[in-house]
Amino acid sequence: MSADSLSLDGRHVRLEPLHLKHVAGLVAAAHADRTPYGWSFVPEGESAMRRYVETALSWAQAGSAVPFATVRQSDGSVIGSTRFFNLERWAWPAERPSDASFDIGEIGYTWLTSSAIRTAANTEAKLLMLTHAFEAWNMRCICFHADARNARSRAAIERIGGRFEGILRSHRLAIDLTARDSARYSIVASEWPETKSRLENSDASSSV
Repeated sequence: MSADSLSLDGRHVRLEPLHLKHVAGLVAAAHADRTPYGWSFVPEGESAMRRYVETALSWAQAGSAVPFATVRQSDGSVIGSTRFFNLERWAWPAERPSDASFDIGEIGYTWLTSSAIRTAANTEAKLLMLTHAFEAWNMRCICFHADARNARSRAAIERIGGRFEGILRSHRLAIDLTARDSARYSIVASEWPETKSRLENSDASSSV
């Protein structure tokens, strides 16, 4: 399934293929309260959000990312964005081809409007994405990275089952334009059944 047709539906949220039509909704979602975005890049204003979406779409066109708008099921409001990116296929030999659409990749560029933080929105979105990654794409591993200083994001990754691997020094450009140390987490295919069960139980007791 191509990036422009992959939609993932849950009870609380729907992950729609990101499109320029989502720019206005994303601007409104990001404008509500910017306090939670101290360590995360969330564009502010229409021109910045349009560039953000256009960059995501260029990655999708190149085949290295699948970006989504996060939409609340109850009223159709856009409440944030997330994406698969750095999607890789390993160089399997011809005599032993892989059954995976992608072997490894990341989930990131995830942000929610302030009122949706610590609701079922993030948990269910991750459940939808991880289920697709491990059960439809047959991936071996999904990685997550957070600014090492971002305690809230690191705790959120740990709550969904990400296992801490270590700190990557000067890994990426930080929001404060310094060389960011990234905390790296991952979930591998063998851990997915247990992780899925925990996420499903967590989502059952949450609402958005």
